[in-house]
Amino acid sequence: MCGEEPLLRIVRGVPTAEELAALVGAVFTRPRAAGPAPAPTSTWARSGRPGSNGHLPGPGAWRASALPR
Repeated sequence: MCGEEPLLRIVRGVPTAEELAALVGAVFTRPRAAGPAPAPTSTWARSGRPGSNGHLPGPGAWRASALPR
């Protein structure tokens, strides 16, 4: 670890061993970032999936099928 910057640095005060242990425990037990969000599925890809056409049978369904969504 020579030449590397420390992960934690005490800027002010003189912590006891217990206080330092509590700080390290709090920092390393916090939840990590979830990562990048999944990319949204395009309308083009979504339209090819079975059952995802969004049109329901019924009166006027043939007319609604030609309307833009």
